[in-house]
Amino acid sequence: MTDSLADAAPALHRGEPTIHGPEAFEGMRKAGQLAAAALDELVLAAKPGVTTQALDDLAREFALDHGATPATLYYRGFQNFVCTSINHVVCHGIPAEKPLKDGDIMNLDITLIVDGWHGDTSRMVVMGEPRRKAERLIDITFESMWKGIEAVKPGATLGDIGHAIQEHAERARCSVVRDFCGHGIGEVFHAPPNVVHYGRPGHGMKLKPGMFFTIEPMINLGKPGVKILEDGWTAVTRDRSLSAQFEHSIGVTEDGFEVFTKSPKGLDKPPYAA
Repeated sequence: MTDSLADAAPALHRGEPTIHGPEAFEGMRKAGQLAAAALDELVLAAKPGVTTQALDDLAREFALDHGATPATLYYRGFQNFVCTSINHVVCHGIPAEKPLKDGDIMNLDITLIVDGWHGDTSRMVVMGEPRRKAERLIDITFESMWKGIEAVKPGATLGDIGHAIQEHAERARCSVVRDFCGHGIGEVFHAPPNVVHYGRPGHGMKLKPGMFFTIEPMINLGKPGVKILEDGWTAVTRDRSLSAQFEHSIGVTEDGFEVFTKSPKGLDKPPYAA
């Protein structure tokens, strides 16, 4: 789940990030893999005619069956197990009874707590045959996320991550949403540092081994502006252009990075096959 820069609590996000040891890495692997396994089930179940509420119900069953706690349930008043963000919804879409339609694209975002550790991840899914512009947006967003991940290593900066994402997206004539960001994660859902998805090389906090955070760029086909709907959660593009997002939880290692939330079944990017 993304964090709003506008709503970020200063005491939570302006402090120093926690530096974690080997036991914490093991906890994050377990939580991350369970969250990724949940998405494996959800992306295969998401088809035309299925409601996003049915997907939320499936997420609830998965969490209960595996002894996990959904981090989003009752978080700041949120009432669901997953966020379901369709077409021009940027993030924090609320599950509902309206069926998905052929050609819809959707981000599924889930965070599960396992033994006190948070596994936070999201993926795009396409209903039926994608429109070419939607398929292109999904590809660019996935590539942008990985450009950011591949910039992670000790001594690099948060600006290096943001720059790698921004450069790739804007070169493809897409825009990076600036109202939301990635965040530190671990035993706390949202913690320092803020991980913005744009920036300048060499600027910002330096990365150290043991830091945990999410990288989760939201990329729009149109302009980067967003607005929040009256429900207080759903963020949409102001110009109603399509938006896409992918998210992984990351740990900084001694020589690079570890991705905690890769799909156990290799279902990291659409199209998905069972």
